[in-house]
Amino acid sequence: MRSKYPHVTEEPARLALNSRKFKPFTLQDKVPINHDTSMFRFALDPDEELGLYVTSCFVAKARVGDDEKPIVRAYTPVSPQYARGYFDMVVKKYDDGKMSSHIHGLEPGDVLHIKGPIHKLVYNANDFKEIGMVAGGSGITPMLQLLQHVLDDPKDKTKLTLMYANKSEDDIILRSLLDSYAEKYPKQFRVVYTVDKASTPDWKGEVGYVTKDMVQKYFPAASKDNVMMMVCGPMPMMKSVSGPKLPDFSQGEVDGIFKELGYKSDQVFKF
Repeated sequence: MRSKYPHVTEEPARLALNSRKFKPFTLQDKVPINHDTSMFRFALDPDEELGLYVTSCFVAKARVGDDEKPIVRAYTPVSPQYARGYFDMVVKKYDDGKMSSHIHGLEPGDVLHIKGPIHKLVYNANDFKEIGMVAGGSGITPMLQLLQHVLDDPKDKTKLTLMYANKSEDDIILRSLLDSYAEKYPKQFRVVYTVDKASTPDWKGEVGYVTKDMVQKYFPAASKDNVMMMVCGPMPMMKSVSGPKLPDFSQGEVDGIFKELGYKSDQVFKF
C-alpha cells in the first residue's frame, strides 16, 4: 500500500526529538522568503521523522553574545508532520529578537539545539465542524501545521477559515502555499488576508487590523455547534482579538473581540 504522503515509506520511522534533553540538529539549507523572513531546512537521518504531533511545537536554545544564560524560544515547523530526512522552520527576523537573529546568522553545517515536543492542543480528525484561525506575522506557523494536517487527510471534513494579518503584502509569509490549498480545497478551506495599508489599488483583501466586523463577516458564530477559534500572533493582536495568555502560558480568560462576540473558553485556543 502506498502512503498518501509521497515522502513517507511504509517502514516505521524513528523519532528525532527528545522531550527531556536538547539535541543538536544540523542546518542543511536556508532560503530567503522576503526581506526579513527565511526558511531553514535542518537534516534528519533518512529514516527519521521529527516527532511532532498536531498541534505541538519545540523549543530551541542558543547562547547569544555575552549573555550568561541561553535564550530559549518556541517554534512550530512548517514541514509536513510525517516528513522524513528533514524538517523546515520559517523564522522572521526581529530587530530586537536575539533568537531570531541568531537563527538567521546560521550557515549550512551549523547546529541548533532543540527539545520537544511541547504539548499544545491535541487534535483528532473531525473534532470540530468548523475552525476559525486568526494569525499575525510569524503566528502563521501553528495554523499551517494544523491546516496541512486537516487538508491532507481525506477523512477529515473540518471546515477551515484563516484570516492572516500583516503589515503589507510583501510581509505575507508562504502566501503561494496558502493560496494553493485554498484553490485545491475550495469547499473546505478559505484564506482571507488583511494588511495595515494596501500598496496597490487592485488589492482584493481586507485593510487594517483585525476587527469585530471582520470576525463576524468571515467566521462561524459562537452560537454554532462544535466551533473552535484559534489565534496566534503579536501580543497587541492577541490582546485585541482574544485576550492574552497568562504569564504561566495558560490560556487565561477570553477577552477582546472574541468575548464581545460571545465565544466561550471552550471555543477559543491561544497558541
